Amino acid sequence: MSKSISPTPSVRARIETTLFEALKPARLEVIDESHHHAGHQPNITGTGETHMRVRVVSERFAGVGRVERHRIVNALLKPELDAGLHALAIEAAAPGETTRW
Repeated sequence: MSKSISPTPSVRARIETTLFEALKPARLEVIDESHHHAGHQPNITGTGETHMRVRVVSERFAGVGRVERHRIVNALLKPELDAGLHALAIEAAAPGETTRW
């Protein structure tokens, strides 16, 4: 009997899963912006998942300042950063806060 092997989840999918599990967001958007950065460094071709933007609204951010929100998200996504995610833009808000997105 042959065993089927599931493909490795994309960086984007892993980020979404991690943030959904940890933050229980009311809103989450993970955008691959790698194509905007092609050629910025020798190994950045714009075809991989190297530059991501996270937009997240979570109750976890209520009463928490901007820097601490970034620390929370960076800590959660440290394994991705350690594995080669080159850049992470974070837009974090609490429910009811105005966002530009």
